[in-house]
Amino acid sequence: MSEAVKSSSAPGSESQAFGLPAARRLNPKKLLLSKWTAATPHDKEKHFIVTGVIQPESPATRIESIELESVYSRRLFSLPWRDLTDGQQWLQGWQ
Repeated sequence: MSEAVKSSSAPGSESQAFGLPAARRLNPKKLLLSKWTAATPHDKEKHFIVTGVIQPESPATRIESIELESVYSRRLFSLPWRDLTDGQQWLQGWQ
């Protein structure tokens, strides 16, 4: 009977079942105006909004960088968009 019971978990969620964090999948074209929280805030800058997706000169080249704006200080900086997939540095949404 145990063979007939199917797991209801989605494909690829096996890593979550063992307590390992699942890799966050992001599409750089859909990051514009998304909200992020710094895992370790500095200078009271905790919440950020993606205000720009930096397009490469050649349309055939992949997007590499984004522009983040701090909600608190309005300071702008750019970073590789793949850095947002690191759960030790960034949390998706405002928390």
